Amino acid sequence: MNAVSLSQALPVFVQGLVLSLGLIVAIGAQNAFVLRQGLRREHVAPVVLFCALADAVLITAGVLGMAQALGERPGLARAMAVAGAAFLAWYGWQALRRARHPSQLQAAEGGGLRLGAALAQAAAFTLLNPHVY
Repeated sequence: MNAVSLSQALPVFVQGLVLSLGLIVAIGAQNAFVLRQGLRREHVAPVVLFCALADAVLITAGVLGMAQALGERPGLARAMAVAGAAFLAWYGWQALRRARHPSQLQAAEGGGLRLGAALAQAAAFTLLNPHVY
């Protein structure tokens, strides 16, 4: 087996790093939820820790062949995409309802989430996002 030289590996590493940063830095549903939790000062550390670990696991799974595995099982990939789209549509509908009543947009107002509910929402935003897969 031939060893890959640093001059061959470095461009691939940089390309993967830039792609990963582009996916993580963009403000998507997960990031908006984490920001909301931060503004509300509710379970910030557990939510951030969960999201960071889940993102690391998903990136590792992607590197190790998740795309190939899902490519070989189009039904599973389709089911995951439909579940994610349904969740994001529901959450978008809820956000639209809140936007119609501006007084409800205060991050510090309203009933707080329990830790389990906050982590469940973080998991849904992380794992049901079709963009992830």
